[in-house]
Amino acid sequence: MAGLVDGRLVDTFVELADTLTDDFDVIEFLQLLATRSVELLPVDAAGLLLVDANGDLQLVASSDERARVLELFQLQRAEGPCLEAFKLRTTVIAPDLARDAGGWAEFGELAVQRGFRAVHAIPMRLRAEAIGALNLFSASPGELTAEDLRLARGMVDVATIGLLQARAIQRHEVLVEQLQTALNSRVVIEQAKGFLAERLGVETDEAFGVLRRFARSRGRKLSEVAVEVVTRSTNVQDLFENPPSR
Repeated sequence: MAGLVDGRLVDTFVELADTLTDDFDVIEFLQLLATRSVELLPVDAAGLLLVDANGDLQLVASSDERARVLELFQLQRAEGPCLEAFKLRTTVIAPDLARDAGGWAEFGELAVQRGFRAVHAIPMRLRAEAIGALNLFSASPGELTAEDLRLARGMVDVATIGLLQARAIQRHEVLVEQLQTALNSRVVIEQAKGFLAERLGVETDEAFGVLRRFARSRGRKLSEVAVEVVTRSTNVQDLFENPPSR
């Protein structure tokens, strides 16, 4: 039995570290974290909040409907263990919500009604950057053992690093795409300069000035006008007939 658990644990860490596949899906990835947390830890449900582009936390995964409702309740009331863990960048524990809800009385009452007595909220953070938090709900009061809490933090840390790595690669790919677009545009602009220089009987530097002034006078991108020059579009016919002066 121990071997099966160990094998499952190894598989989980491998899956949480693998964010570089072509079909990587953030939602599926975080659902895996919530599901495996319940499978591998002595907890009964899990919910996960992730920060969006505006810096607001959003519900992205939950192991069941009870956890989903509690996470949404936290977001609506702007208070709860998950939000506090995210804000403070540290693990927040409420070992008995029926006795002490840790300053979230309404959340504690709802959690108890839903069958939970304890909660552990673990931030998803790397150094000073936090991107979300994982809530672990237990039906019985009490804290996780040091070993279980270390395991929970380990899974969260690996998932966090994986997400940040995927984000960094995505940003890099976007930057590479932008640079390639710029390079492609430059090639077209050079072609347009040469064509204009020949048609207008001017030097290429002067042809470039004509091209820029034409684009600016019409509030258009230089690269777009260059493409139309190269493709002989009628949109730039006036450029040849009445080239803008200095």
